[in-house]
Amino acid sequence: MFQVAEFTFRLFVVGRTERSQAAKINLRAVCEHRVPGRYEIEVVDAAERPDLAGELRILATPTVVRLAPLPQRRVIGDLSDHRRITAALGLPDADALFSEGG
Repeated sequence: MFQVAEFTFRLFVVGRTERSQAAKINLRAVCEHRVPGRYEIEVVDAAERPDLAGELRILATPTVVRLAPLPQRRVIGDLSDHRRITAALGLPDADALFSEGG
């Protein structure tokens, strides 16, 4: 059965820098902990897709944008502070997941 992701993120990076890699790893770790199996992450190199970066007004990288559910939310940086990222992106805490039966 195909399941649609409840959370959709677009992570803007530039190149394969250590900071870009850290952002990818950290975002995936937070999603796996908070919303396992219920998310999609699209990684976009802003240097290769300046049109997309401009459309979402990305001024610094790495930046993650939560596209769904609305409203959009965004966080700039390597995403190493998992508590801040969880709150800023509006992800449920682990206790809430288990109380919902998910």
